[in-house]
Amino acid sequence: MKLTDHELHTIISKINNIFYDKIFKDEWLKQVFAGVSEEHLRNQQTDFIVKAFGGPKRYSGRNPSDAHPHIFIQEDMWDLREKYLKEAFEESNAPEWMRKKWLDIDNAFKAAILKNSLADCSGRYRTEPIINIPNPNKNKKAA
Repeated sequence: MKLTDHELHTIISKINNIFYDKIFKDEWLKQVFAGVSEEHLRNQQTDFIVKAFGGPKRYSGRNPSDAHPHIFIQEDMWDLREKYLKEAFEESNAPEWMRKKWLDIDNAFKAAILKNSLADCSGRYRTEPIINIPNPNKNKKAA
C-alpha cells in the first residue's frame, strides 16, 4: 500500500507516541532514558522509521548500532521493548504490512544492539557512562 508522506508520518508518529507512553510508564525501561527528552526520542524515532519506510529523510541521528553502544541491552530488554511496540501496533490499528516491515527493520539491527556483557559496551564519547539498568523482574520468584 502506498501512503503519502504525510499519511506515513501520521501513522508512524501515532504508533511511536503510544509506544513511548508505554516505555516511560515502565519502571525498568524508563530508566534507560533518564535525562533524555521524551519529545526528542519520539521525534527521532519517528523520523528514523519514516526514512526506513522510504519517506522524507529528516532523520539526522546515528544509526541504531552507533546510538546504543553505551547501553547494556540484553534479550529480556529487547523482548519487553518489542512487546510494547506490538501493543502500540495493535492499539493504533497499524496495517499488517507496516507491522511486519517495522519489525523487519528492528530485527536487522538486533545483533548490533544486543550485548553479551558489560565489556561489549562503550561510551559514544570518552566521558559517557555505561547505562546498565538491571531487570527488576529477573530474580523475582513466580507467585
